[in-house]
Amino acid sequence: CNLAAAQASEFGISRGSRVLQFASFSFDASVSEVFTALVSGATLCVAPDPRALSSELLVNVLREREINVVTLPPAVLAVTTPERLPALRTVVSAGESCSPETVARWGRHCRVINAYGPTENTVCATMHECVEADVDVVPIGRPMRNTTLYLLDALLQPAPVNVTGEAYVGGAGVARGYLNRPGLTAERFIPDPFSAEPGARLYRTGDAARYRGDGEVEFVGRLDGQVKVRGYRVELGEVEAALASHAAVRDVVVMARDDEQGGPKQLVAYVVADQSRPAPAAAELREHAREQLPDYMTPSAFVLLEEMPLTPNGKVDRRALPAPYQVEAEQGAAADPRTPFEEMLCGIAADVLNLERVRVTDNFFEVGGHSLLATQFILRLREVLRVELSVRDLFEKPTIAQAAAEVEARLRAGEGEGVPPIERASRGGGLPASFAQQRLWFLDQLEGGSHAAYNMPGAFRLRGALDLEALGRTLSEVVRRHEVLRTSFATAADGTPVQVIHAPQ
Repeated sequence: CNLAAAQASEFGISRGSRVLQFASFSFDASVSEVFTALVSGATLCVAPDPRALSSELLVNVLREREINVVTLPPAVLAVTTPERLPALRTVVSAGESCSPETVARWGRHCRVINAYGPTENTVCATMHECVEADVDVVPIGRPMRNTTLYLLDALLQPAPVNVTGEAYVGGAGVARGYLNRPGLTAERFIPDPFSAEPGARLYRTGDAARYRGDGEVEFVGRLDGQVKVRGYRVELGEVEAALASHAAVRDVVVMARDDEQGGPKQLVAYVVADQSRPAPAAAELREHAREQLPDYMTPSAFVLLEEMPLTPNGKVDRRALPAPYQVEAEQGAAADPRTPFEEMLCGIAADVLNLERVRVTDNFFEVGGHSLLATQFILRLREVLRVELSVRDLFEKPTIAQAAAEVEARLRAGEGEGVPPIERASRGGGLPASFAQQRLWFLDQLEGGSHAAYNMPGAFRLRGALDLEALGRTLSEVVRRHEVLRTSFATAADGTPVQVIHAPQ
């Protein structure tokens, strides 16, 4: 009842309005469409099966049935043209983040409302009527009537303005819990610490959001949308926002996917180009991303699609997005090795990157490579061809064809025969300290031996019976395997710092 009354008022639905039921009955948005229309005396028009509803057919349905109010996911709004819909008064975007470009295009013809809410709070929690100022990020607005929204940190303390917190919703729409899932219910539905009402609860959405200075709320992304790639934490939503700011990009989805050929996890950007502009090349998109993001957040692969695959509910079907190498195979893009050196380097690169194949035109760093893998690639070249390349050489000549030409030139100049193999150094006596270790040694000498300055303490609570013998064996094995845990630093006779690696106890 609260949902229907609030949305009918906000969307301008009353007797005489015509509302499209776009969502299937299996999707919670259908509750909003059905009851908000019927309790207001409006006409509810049922759309054809969404799975067979193309953008052209949707426009025809909206026009022929003279729809006044419609709720559509952003992915559907992005491919639908509003120019031929004179009867349409209000468009509601819901289900996923909506881009400013989509809002601007629809806002020239009708009201655009951005709505947000989890199923557990009866479909909708906040609404924002979009304005011309929404050029960077489209807010999700403020809580609707009889609804509360808190952005809290890990200690359930309110997050300050412009600081990201987890969204907790409360009020009349909060569900009782999950059917026959008491453990999950207790985890996600918590007592409301800000309410004086007995039994009041908040639902943990798992969404990250922040307050703007004007009190509007911006959706940042899913907390589980934070992924780890090559040891770095990456917010997928932040990468998507950076790419979406490119003038030729209409829609974009970024995923961290494990390569199906067994390769390392990499960021893949799926891009739908704006049809009114030339389609951007992968190099152009990569450069655009690098202007706004650090290297580790720049996608390794870019896949241009005509349309995003959608679920029956109109959301992006991420499981249907193709792997980058599948797209290349379908497009028939091939650049076969032309020389024995190119063939050998393609094989080494494919092995290091765990890819099915690498083409001579591929940029090592754009098909999943990074500095650590570049070092492995160079070491393999040294083992096989006895030629010495540096990581800088590979950065300057990153394609396999360029690297192969450089290797061939050096071998013809007789360089390869003099490169000695890398042998393990003796662990007896002192070993030279690295530059970073020398800096720390110098600071230690300067400050008078503050041995705790660079310690990183941590405490862990262990519950249950403790097997001291097993714990001791475990710690001993960790120390045995990692020399750094058995390393101390001393000053050599000439006054320079050296590493001393002690034998395992």
